Amino acid sequence: MLRHIPVRPRDPRVLLGLEARDDAAVYALRKDLALVQTVDFITPIVNDPYAFGAIGAANALSDIYAMGARPVTALNIVAFPIRSLPLATLQEILRGAAETVAEAGASIVGGHTIDDLEPKFGLAVTGLAHPARIVRKAGGRAGDALILTKPLGTGILTTALDRRLIGEEDMREAAASMRSLNRAAAEAMVKVGVHACTDVTGFGLLGHLHELAEASGVSARVSLSQFPVLPGVWDLAKRDAVPGGSRNNQRYLTEHVTWGEGIKPEEQVVLCDAQTSGGLLMAVPPRRRSRLVAALRKRGVLAAEIGKLIRGTPGRITVTRS
Repeated sequence: MLRHIPVRPRDPRVLLGLEARDDAAVYALRKDLALVQTVDFITPIVNDPYAFGAIGAANALSDIYAMGARPVTALNIVAFPIRSLPLATLQEILRGAAETVAEAGASIVGGHTIDDLEPKFGLAVTGLAHPARIVRKAGGRAGDALILTKPLGTGILTTALDRRLIGEEDMREAAASMRSLNRAAAEAMVKVGVHACTDVTGFGLLGHLHELAEASGVSARVSLSQFPVLPGVWDLAKRDAVPGGSRNNQRYLTEHVTWGEGIKPEEQVVLCDAQTSGGLLMAVPPRRRSRLVAALRKRGVLAAEIGKLIRGTPGRITVTRS
């Protein structure tokens, strides 16, 4: 879709832009300081407006953390049906976001609101980083261990909630995961040092791994048994409580993924499930793997080793059962 749009900027201070296909844009202010910028917004995936605002904020902040940067400012992006929902609902959305941004150590400095038929919320976020310390998708190397910091299945669970297959209580762990910032994970990543990173969102785990591996010029091998998955997700996948985005991911990845013998379609779709505010996926050299896992766990962050990068066709993924 972008092939007709000029993507190479004339300004040499744009270090990463549209052509890079990375998680955020990078603009150099000085030799030792760069702006890192991103924008993201979502439709409601939970019923509680405060939680929706918090999740929307955490989701938008995640791209900054995936680049190894520190968020400093954010602008609210709001679409709201002012004729059908009370303004108190919008107030709760904004309160949830404000408290999450404050937890990130950043400040909301403005925003824009429009009248729309369905609520939508997100942030445009600016972060800071040293240009030489930006973490990209493209740095992975064969032999790197793949570490994931949040469990999968939020797309399936939110779809099940929408279809009334589960209740709010069944969503508690998923909601907590989505509201959780990737701040601590990013701090551990920057301290230890990794080759590549991306956050897991709408393209699902395998979609984002495919991007990282392709950008890095390597293949990947992962083990189904090593993936952390939220409670109830396997059963709901069998019941076809699967969002359309996850099915689209599964279809797109058909030509890029080799599935091991006996891995069922409902198991495959969990690894393709479109996530909201998912974890970080890091490629870490073997000599630093133990240090990274220890640093993540010390900060109370999940550290699941799901596989590794290998030599092979760029972007190719092999999924084994164990």
